[in-house]
Amino acid sequence: MSAEKKTKVLIVEDESIVAKDIQNILLKNNFEITGIANNADTALNYISQNIPDVILMDIMIKGNMNGIDLSHKIKEEYDIPIIFLTAYSDISTLDKAKLVEPYAYINKPFKNSDIISAIEISLFRHKKDLERKKEKEILYSIVEKQGREASSNVIFVKSGGKMVRIKFDEIFIVEALKDYVTFHTTHGRYIVHATMKFIEEKLGQKDFLRVHRSFIVRTDKIQGVENQELILENFPKTIPIGGNYKDLVYQKLNLL
Repeated sequence: MSAEKKTKVLIVEDESIVAKDIQNILLKNNFEITGIANNADTALNYISQNIPDVILMDIMIKGNMNGIDLSHKIKEEYDIPIIFLTAYSDISTLDKAKLVEPYAYINKPFKNSDIISAIEISLFRHKKDLERKKEKEILYSIVEKQGREASSNVIFVKSGGKMVRIKFDEIFIVEALKDYVTFHTTHGRYIVHATMKFIEEKLGQKDFLRVHRSFIVRTDKIQGVENQELILENFPKTIPIGGNYKDLVYQKLNLL
């Protein structure tokens, strides 16, 4: 049986004592150290030779780039979760650090468990981000393919590990839920990671109508309007009409 693959960690820290402490903690917990860098150039060299699974990055390393600047440069070429090490808590520094979208912060002085927990959580989050990115790419590629084909009255969504084909005339509404949208159809609900703007563009305006920032409705399912809400045929709940969409909705419905 092959040995379990170790998580590879790059340490970017210009305080040698701190760097050694982190190294000892990681080695005791069965991590692999790809390098210890005390400046940006050395860190980039280590990454080019052996891409790590995660980077522990001191925000204020010395040299031509600090940790924040270096993290921006790394993100231009690599998809590696970065964890910031910092003894600084001033608002200006933290605001700049947020723009890098690090996976975690570790405040100095730290405990052994702080290092291990931050790495485990960051790796888990990164894995989920990659899964969502892959799902979105699959969805986008399928929808783009549909757009190039003559028949574009279907959309595919992922459900239970497989792609499900949904005909446009099977859709009642599309509902926004933060970073996801839910397709309510005649045969069930399907949740995908996408934006309402993207879905609105792909469904088109011929058969569908944006009636609220959180709702797109298939127009031939609309049965009536009551108290600024749409009543849909064979659908259990009413759909609110947003103030910014009211005129367009009434125009589309030829309301007298």
